[in-house]
Amino acid sequence: MIHTDTIFIEQLEFYAYHGASDAEQLVGHRYSVDAHLKVDTRIAGRSDNLTDTVNYSRVAKRIVAVATSEQFRLLEALAQRLVDVILEEFPVKSIKLRVRKIRPPMNAIAEAVGVEIERDRHISD
Repeated sequence: MIHTDTIFIEQLEFYAYHGASDAEQLVGHRYSVDAHLKVDTRIAGRSDNLTDTVNYSRVAKRIVAVATSEQFRLLEALAQRLVDVILEEFPVKSIKLRVRKIRPPMNAIAEAVGVEIERDRHISD
């Protein structure tokens, strides 16, 4: 039987300096991230012990730390970097990550724009 449990973080917000133009990288924007982490939660469900699961607080702190300390031109590059860090540092089977730029500067009014990517841990990892 396959167990596909999900630990999720939704609408994690921060202010960062990403964007295609130099002006966007200078001024900055509000961003929001959703992360859905596929993990097997059976052991933690039985033990009720934080060490037996993925600590979503630590994941959230790493997302904010990376997103606010590094700069990217594209949301795709930011999303890929975040996924790479999470897969490298946390025992998750796969991740679906959505990055939103809130109220982006463009010639149309949009609440947010963004990208969503899904990645699995490599078999050899």
